[in-house]
Amino acid sequence: MMNLARVSANGQITIPVEVRRLLNIKTGDKLLFRQREDGDIVVGNAAVVAIQEAQRAFAGVAEQLGNPSDDHIQSWVDEIRYKKGGVD
Repeated sequence: MMNLARVSANGQITIPVEVRRLLNIKTGDKLLFRQREDGDIVVGNAAVVAIQEAQRAFAGVAEQLGNPSDDHIQSWVDEIRYKKGGVD
């Protein structure tokens, strides 16, 4: 796929519809521009990128914690959020 966009005098572009669909970009979304080691610039939907990075960061954590139940996880969240006691 190849698309062309023109930069306005204000530095704005219109993102082609095919690209918006591929990146799941909707009105009001934020875009993330990252430079790869080879110098290329990669554009992504900031919300999607944040979720993907969080998933990578937490990969394997459940196994390290002994695969806790949903109730235990919710208890930990509540404990941190509300400073409550948790389920043992």
